[in-house]
Amino acid sequence: MLDDLQLDQIADPQLREVIRRLMNLVEQLSAENQQLREENQRLRDENNRLKGEQGQPTFPKARAVPTDHSSEAERRVPRGRVKQAKNATIPIDREETREVDRDLLPPDAEFKGYEEVIVQDVAVHTDNVRFSKEKWYSPSQQRTYLADLPTGYDGQFGPTLKALIWIWYFASQMTEPKIAEFLHHLGIPISEGQIANLLIKQQDERHAEKDAIAEAAIAASPWQQTDDTATRVNGKAHHCHVISNPLASVYYTLPGKDRLSVLDALRNERPRTYLLNTEADAYLDRMALSAGVRRNLVHLPRDIVLDETTMTALLAQHVANAGPRQQTWIREAMTVAAYHAEVEFPVIRLLLCDDAPQFVGLTEELALCWVHDGRFYKKLRPRFGVHLTALTTFERDYWAFYRELLAYRAQPTEVERVRLGTAFDTLFARVTGYDDLDARIAKTQAKKDALLLVLVHPEIPLHNNASELACRARVRKRDVSHGPRTAEGAKAWDTGMTIVETAKKLGVSFYAYIHDRISGAMQMPALADLITERAKTLNLGASWAEPDLPPTY
Repeated sequence: MLDDLQLDQIADPQLREVIRRLMNLVEQLSAENQQLREENQRLRDENNRLKGEQGQPTFPKARAVPTDHSSEAERRVPRGRVKQAKNATIPIDREETREVDRDLLPPDAEFKGYEEVIVQDVAVHTDNVRFSKEKWYSPSQQRTYLADLPTGYDGQFGPTLKALIWIWYFASQMTEPKIAEFLHHLGIPISEGQIANLLIKQQDERHAEKDAIAEAAIAASPWQQTDDTATRVNGKAHHCHVISNPLASVYYTLPGKDRLSVLDALRNERPRTYLLNTEADAYLDRMALSAGVRRNLVHLPRDIVLDETTMTALLAQHVANAGPRQQTWIREAMTVAAYHAEVEFPVIRLLLCDDAPQFVGLTEELALCWVHDGRFYKKLRPRFGVHLTALTTFERDYWAFYRELLAYRAQPTEVERVRLGTAFDTLFARVTGYDDLDARIAKTQAKKDALLLVLVHPEIPLHNNASELACRARVRKRDVSHGPRTAEGAKAWDTGMTIVETAKKLGVSFYAYIHDRISGAMQMPALADLITERAKTLNLGASWAEPDLPPTY
């Protein structure tokens, strides 16, 4: 009966309001009851664990409440599928002519040419080389001269094997034991420790390449996307930050996910600098900085860039009365101000991310992800049919508006920009009578400026899926290999995954590229150079070029 209830058909307005409130109260109490049940079970499991017993086993329910909060079905625009001819792109390594057994042919058989069949295969075998290096000795110089090995053949293993280990570990998500097992089947004696050394040790050139990719990616676009995911280094909690755009994905494993850590990633982990100026003053004005600490800040030099050592010494000398939280605020204010004042390194002007507080204030503009916002509507679980109808109707209109924004990105016009701004106000001023939904709509309305930055900058995407997908690659790596054991290993993970994901975005074969680098052939252009070249075509900062306005931090 309640599923068929239509409040607008109740003539008495007071009765209608009473029923509406009671229905929302049921929604609230039902949600609280479910939360309390789950919390109660967690406490029981913890109590049993402390007593040395097992918690309640979890079995999949026959009809479990769906937990998939994906909005892909609603926002996806169907596109016609064009099947491509696969054989036309397959390189031919050798050709072989096959003949029919003449004894099988009848007397009247006539030759009609050939029927071509392409079969793909690989040759998997060892290529162990015994090099005989010439050895000369000069008595007059008292010196021995030895012939050099070819480039890439330093150590016990050649460039092809080294490149395969890189692609198996970073691109194919294989573990070191499984790589060793596979190579043992081929007759190559190699230990897990040797594999780890090939991935971690003496990788200065690869790390330099990662830095070049990061700086080229930041210089290529005034906007970037970011996200982070939990990880561990030697069992200790860390966070992997991803900075990405259409041309690159760059990884940073850092101890924290606070504002300073995010800024470290945006600056490619260059040494922190600090600047006390009017922008830093404005930042501190918004914080609950005590009067005594604020007075002591006059002892810090103004409009002078400070390094980490100097900053630490000045805080200890003049602002020792500040607690850890206030010290963090001071550091945040001054390092963000120093970042915005940089001239030697590109400053990101717009950051696309979720609405976590650590991202606020780092860039001139902050754009929010529509898909992330839409997930909150997916999490609503109405108990009444009238509420379910209201939610379904609103979600339909929500994603219809999203598709209108997509169309605007493809062909932006001033008329459409104004119309979409008005349409946003109309859509998110809706009152449905379902309190949880109305509260969620109001929260989206409050984010209008951040959600509609695409109307000002059509280059930016409407969602942060690119960064989330890059984080998922790290999660898959973490699930397989658990996590690096050392800071050196974490750095190797960041470098390897940066090169893998960036090569993928640029359409470059990771195996061909890493083999080219390890072998010393250097015939392929650097990924950083490709980023710079492609950026000229994509023109990722077109809306910032005209009019050319200075940043307003």
